[in-house]
Amino acid sequence: MKKKVKKEKRKFSPILTITFITLIIMIMSLIFSILGIEGQKTILTNGNLETSLVTVKNIFTKEGLNFFIGDAVLNFTLFEPLVILIISLIGISIGEASGLFKAIFSPLKKLNLTTMTFLTLLISLVSGILGELAYVIVLPLVGVIYKYANKNSMLGVCTAFLGITVGFGTNFIYDYDTYLLGTMTQASAIADVDKNFIYHLLSTEFIMITSTLLICVLGTFIINRFLAPKFKKKAVANDELDISKKALRISMIVFVLCVLLTVYMIIPGLPGSGLLLDRSKDEYVAQLLGTNSPFRNGIIYLLTIIVMICSYIYGRISKNFKDNYSYGIGLSKGFSDLGYLFVLMFFTSQMVAILSWTNLGEVIATRLISFMSSLQISGIPLILSMFIVIILIGIFIPSTITKWELAAPTLIPLFMRSNITPNFTQFLFQAADGIGKCITPLFIYFIIAIGIVEKYNEDETHKVTIFGTLRKFMPSVLLFMCLWILILIGWYVIGLPMGPSTYPTL
Repeated sequence: MKKKVKKEKRKFSPILTITFITLIIMIMSLIFSILGIEGQKTILTNGNLETSLVTVKNIFTKEGLNFFIGDAVLNFTLFEPLVILIISLIGISIGEASGLFKAIFSPLKKLNLTTMTFLTLLISLVSGILGELAYVIVLPLVGVIYKYANKNSMLGVCTAFLGITVGFGTNFIYDYDTYLLGTMTQASAIADVDKNFIYHLLSTEFIMITSTLLICVLGTFIINRFLAPKFKKKAVANDELDISKKALRISMIVFVLCVLLTVYMIIPGLPGSGLLLDRSKDEYVAQLLGTNSPFRNGIIYLLTIIVMICSYIYGRISKNFKDNYSYGIGLSKGFSDLGYLFVLMFFTSQMVAILSWTNLGEVIATRLISFMSSLQISGIPLILSMFIVIILIGIFIPSTITKWELAAPTLIPLFMRSNITPNFTQFLFQAADGIGKCITPLFIYFIIAIGIVEKYNEDETHKVTIFGTLRKFMPSVLLFMCLWILILIGWYVIGLPMGPSTYPTL
């Protein structure tokens, strides 16, 4: 008995863990600054490679303390994931409160866990086309789906997180991140090795489709064998909401009409269409999902409005909403158990801001990249070393674009001189990037997943912690990593085409 109590005391709440990590970052900034540890950063500037010095900024200076104290509120208010999560949760809340989600997802009780896991992984990977927005849509929604399917919602959220993250670099079609990475890949190749190189967006289509299917199929086995046994208790939907076939039928008709209208607004070239596209861009993926695209910036809001309309119709017809007042209350119903998540996000926003301000992650990343480029290796050893280095960098810099900005100008020429195509190098980076995000508490969407998992935790003896969750993830993540390595090495050794007229080697 004493041993059990002692073990319980060692568990730190996620808030204390984030605070502790923040303190470590601050102390490391002091040590690195005193020791003069710095890095050499090679970046692209106007088509040319330029190398500059990156130093660590000490947070324990007047400037640093002014930032730490004076910008705390600003760091939180400018924290984009917080805003989009709140908007997403409004839609999830009203869909659940109206009974609409219960009517849609209750039939999933008939599915076994294997089928549920496969479908969750597939939906998670496909949703990755929306980039990081996929997390705030899929994670809370999957929790609700698993609840009405009488499966463990905690397992559902973890499965969705792993699916989105591990498959972040793959899908059935390229996404906006692939487009952005491709522009940097092309510029890096042109600046140092091949002036005529052009990156084609479909250049990795074959390996993307294959890896997506393999992750879904083999990932289902990995999740059910190594992760599912750690979440044995099933969820039980105990609300008294009525299910009305008539209300569901009318709501679905309205939903389809809203979706068709939205689709019409993202199709260019038709009368009055393309209203949600950024017409200043040439590539359609940039028009649709670029940083200035009305569709990308408003997709969460748009989906929430559609769900609000359909939920109102369903709730009034089914009598789950007695009046307009109960509808208004329903918009906030899903927030009742998520106060803890918002506290987590406040502390996480400070941690991420301090890490960015100190340049600590950037210095570590540049030194790892420099170390790798100094190795006299090629072929499979080079591929494996890059895979490991990108994972390590991802622990300190979760942002995909930021990592590639630092890595591409050095690694693309390095791999080209080793007879490996830039297309393969970029795909290798994206695969390793996903694995790195799975194991770092500095990734904001990992913290969001922790908060949503805690919402569904009804077992007082089971504490949801950051390192406890990482321990649960680790066997699955290691197996996903091995799967990715086998895919990449196999493709490289056999020399299969990655896409139309594109191969791993030059």
